[in-house]
Amino acid sequence: MGVTVKEKLDIVISENQHEVVKTHLSVKEFDGTRKFVVKEPVRVNGGKFFLFGKRFFDIVCSVIAILVFLIPSIIIAVCILATSKGPVIYSQKRLGKNGEEFDIYKFRTMITDAEKDGAVWAKKDDDRVTKIGAILRKTHLDEIPQFWNILKGDMSVVGPRPERQFFYDEFESYIVGFKHRLYVKPGLTGWAQINGGYELKPEEKVAWDVEYIEKQSFLIDLKCVLETYKLLLGDDQAR
Repeated sequence: MGVTVKEKLDIVISENQHEVVKTHLSVKEFDGTRKFVVKEPVRVNGGKFFLFGKRFFDIVCSVIAILVFLIPSIIIAVCILATSKGPVIYSQKRLGKNGEEFDIYKFRTMITDAEKDGAVWAKKDDDRVTKIGAILRKTHLDEIPQFWNILKGDMSVVGPRPERQFFYDEFESYIVGFKHRLYVKPGLTGWAQINGGYELKPEEKVAWDVEYIEKQSFLIDLKCVLETYKLLLGDDQAR
């Protein structure tokens, strides 16, 4: 069973939706089919000084995080090995800046054959998630290995959450311009997550991500990092 992408396109015109969605998305008809469209142009904010500072912060933050989480990571690895069959670290192809593919790393939270029938958009109370995996997902500790991705330069601490090529193709089929999220490096946390949580619909997510791309700054990145701690204490579940 794959992800369902043909949903009602009423979020942009609904009065109870956040203004940022209506600001960055419109609904247009193509050959009798209504689709979301990311409003053009999408301008990437931040020059060379910002990018240098952002990369410096990424390196410092990832090194510190790897050292701080070293012992907890060993404990998590032992728990995974003791409770389910399969590798400790799960890697998966994701799209980075400009659509370049990279291997993202996570602690394995699902059974090893979770996608034997094809790619599936994860959901709450997913029966493919292991008992340890459920705890890791709720606390977001499964994402600790992504600090290696940040150190390598595949990702940044702050940016749009990375997705697979499969989902980019699916979402682009009804959200024209979803691929604009690839203008910047993907992040461990992002503007979309702190404003809407981890259960955003793709059309909501891209609206927040486009806003971040157009307004990214040291101040916004700092706010994302600080606000992420609040999310870690909540009930949101990463997908």
